[in-house]
Amino acid sequence: MANLHFDLTEAYESCRKETAHWAKTFYLGTMLLPPRKRKAIWAIYVWCRRTDELMDSPEAQSLPLDELSGRLDKWEIKTKKVFEGTVADELDAVMADTLQCFPQSIQPYLDMIEGQRMDLSYKRYETFKDLELYCYRVAGTVGLMTQGVIGIDPAYISKNEQSHPDTSQAAIALGIANQLTNILRDVGEDRARGRIYLPLEDLKRFGYSEDDLMAGKINDEWKNLMAFQLKRAREWFAKSEEGIRWLSVDARWPIWTSLRLYRGILDSIEKLDYDVFNNRAYVNTITKAINLPISYLISVGNERFKLKYIAKN
Repeated sequence: MANLHFDLTEAYESCRKETAHWAKTFYLGTMLLPPRKRKAIWAIYVWCRRTDELMDSPEAQSLPLDELSGRLDKWEIKTKKVFEGTVADELDAVMADTLQCFPQSIQPYLDMIEGQRMDLSYKRYETFKDLELYCYRVAGTVGLMTQGVIGIDPAYISKNEQSHPDTSQAAIALGIANQLTNILRDVGEDRARGRIYLPLEDLKRFGYSEDDLMAGKINDEWKNLMAFQLKRAREWFAKSEEGIRWLSVDARWPIWTSLRLYRGILDSIEKLDYDVFNNRAYVNTITKAINLPISYLISVGNERFKLKYIAKN
């Protein structure tokens, strides 16, 4: 490999620190994974964050569109080189190391870059179908990037490889659910950038205007609109749950924990009475601590499902 000039231990530690700093809820879930898997997830997270920063960092906000587009083009070329085994910095090195341990397709990475390109052209989404594509590209892809690291329980494929469970759709659903949650949590921040990610068809349906949103107006129409959005996000979380039972034993508890904690942000939005203009919804430490044993018990229930599955097959 071409990463001999980089200290992988130090590079992975840098990824760990960055994940812990910027994604506290997500980081807690990764700490329940075996060391090799958690390091790979940290590397992928930092790659995704670097991709996002090309468009959303404070510095990027002041750049012209053609320069932003050029940065994305260079990032795509750099990413392709990493998949070819060529590394230029510490992040490249840990990504190349991760890809060697957990081989995967480059397509989700290219799709995520395309998602960032959408932010060059779109500040509004007319329909949920339009928004769903964006959510897949910037977040559903993360599920595809990480599913090879997480792995499937060998018990489900040892007897009949033809019935190998496909967790791809569930992985994508979890990514979309997380992104919808981000959108609802960050409505206030996004409006400061002139962006509205809530589908305009939904605003019209509930009688709430773009001007109302940009003014941070909280009324019954806003609360009804947000209640509908939260319901949709929870449905996407529910779609993802089906796939968790197939995952490797060492990953079920972490994934259940991450899912439940991130979904908890929706509960926090409700507790704020949908005022995401003046508050940031988050899951507090006590709730996180309570969710750990609950998630573990759910993962144990998945193990019982496995025993029944094996008996039938």
